[in-house]
Amino acid sequence: MRLNKYLSLMVILLAVVGVVIGSVFIGLGFAKDGELKEAMRVEHVTLGIEGGETAGSVIDTLEEAQAAGDTIREHRRGIAASYEDLLGEGRYDPTNPSHLTYAQALNLENYLYLAVVAFGLTQAVMGSGAFMVVASIALGGTGVMLYRMSTQY
Repeated sequence: MRLNKYLSLMVILLAVVGVVIGSVFIGLGFAKDGELKEAMRVEHVTLGIEGGETAGSVIDTLEEAQAAGDTIREHRRGIAASYEDLLGEGRYDPTNPSHLTYAQALNLENYLYLAVVAFGLTQAVMGSGAFMVVASIALGGTGVMLYRMSTQY
């Protein structure tokens, strides 16, 4: 009888810890998402993505960063299909406008794809936190029911 009571209290305690950790995950996800959006706004990257609200606005979402990165990749490949094709047998020449444009496009493309990964990671952290909270609430409910059952018998 006593063992069941202690077990149920441990389950309830584990549920409380799960809710706290899940809430921390959610808070960290929102905080990092906000920091990332602010960093994108500070850089003020606008590419005039076609369609709707995003045309000419600052890129600050996963979808916008993905679309912008894909657009830059397409334009960069219009200069040369690959870095090797750009250079041929030679070396990078920063005074060559096509080499410089290609390198700048590659740099911006990488920046945007890094933003895509970062936005995705913050969303995954928030989703994990939400799952932890929901699962912990269910676990806590189970603990409460176990506690009630242990005090009845």
